[in-house]
Amino acid sequence: MGVTSPLSIVARCALQLRDTGPATVSDLSRSLEVSRTSVENAVTVLSDSGLLVDAPAQNGGGAGRPARRYAFHAAAGTVVGVDIGVASVRVVLSDLAGAVVAQRTYPGVSAQTDGAAKLAAVISHIRGTLADTGIPASQVRAVGVSLPGLVDDAGRVTTSVVIPEWSGIDIGSQLRHAFGCPVAVDNGVRLAAVAEHHLGVAQLVDDVIYLSVGNRIAMGLILGGRPRRGIHNAAGDIGRLAFRGLNSETGQIPWRTAPTAAEMFALAREGDPGAREELDAFIDELAHGIATLILTVDPAMVVIGGGLSAAHEQLLDPLRAALPGHLGLPFQVPVAEARLGAEAAAHGAVVHAFQRHPAEISGIDDMPAPPITPLPHEPVTGDDTEEKQ
Repeated sequence: MGVTSPLSIVARCALQLRDTGPATVSDLSRSLEVSRTSVENAVTVLSDSGLLVDAPAQNGGGAGRPARRYAFHAAAGTVVGVDIGVASVRVVLSDLAGAVVAQRTYPGVSAQTDGAAKLAAVISHIRGTLADTGIPASQVRAVGVSLPGLVDDAGRVTTSVVIPEWSGIDIGSQLRHAFGCPVAVDNGVRLAAVAEHHLGVAQLVDDVIYLSVGNRIAMGLILGGRPRRGIHNAAGDIGRLAFRGLNSETGQIPWRTAPTAAEMFALAREGDPGAREELDAFIDELAHGIATLILTVDPAMVVIGGGLSAAHEQLLDPLRAALPGHLGLPFQVPVAEARLGAEAAAHGAVVHAFQRHPAEISGIDDMPAPPITPLPHEPVTGDDTEEKQ
């Protein structure tokens, strides 16, 4: 990992107040081990920018007026994360401290007739979520977007087999025009990997392969603590090549025994010989492909997400058992189930917005993204096969 530049005093003060709670100037000076004058200057900057509010004073029991305490003003702005898919559109609203204040799930974009209608529906869903929560659109500081396809660094969709009408379209620019704020767009599987690294099962693990196994197989990479995009933004678009037997153009998983994965898994549970043979072969091929990726990247962890990840006894357990035989190495790489389920990409979009646009969100160029605190959610079932890649 590259050397990280030290944070400015302003960023350090904001970070301390954001992540640990209210404090006085003296508290900040002691905690950060910087001069009181430096802290006073930073507090003035933060107060002028609207990031600080007064916190209730604490009486220490001594004579005189209690020292003034400051709190991070998390409600001063909102960051939006949206995950766009065929099965659903998920919208997440976060305050400036990373606490999710609302999330909504809407019907997917497949029913819309053209690319413009699909985009209009997404914009309407974001506005509807803001309205339901009582947050004016003018309070939105940035929008993070997860969508299926290859996306360049500016937010233009290079290609998408899932939403082909958006291929070549600058989705980021369209949403910037709609909401009047910065927009950060990236591939859905990559942002699911970002979410698992930032707030999920892969926290503190800097080299991660995230594999989404649902209707198709797709990969997101975290290397050195950062998502790997590649020079052509195509890093991770490897499912149709690394795993034999998939549709060579889309990476779709073809099932012979039944029309869908859920039906095929059900048949296998009931002891159907054809289904069990097909599932065994699929798991063996999955282990072979993962072994190839492990030997290419040498990660500390493999995270399995997507609609099939919750099938422990039918998928994850036999996959863990099969993998060492394909690796043939004197070490094992842990294979973990993704923690965030179908909500991963929407939360990853929030993280992406914070990481890409810190100055526009907080007024501080070097402000790190906050820890994201999701709302409680219902368990994700194994048949959620949302399209991400």
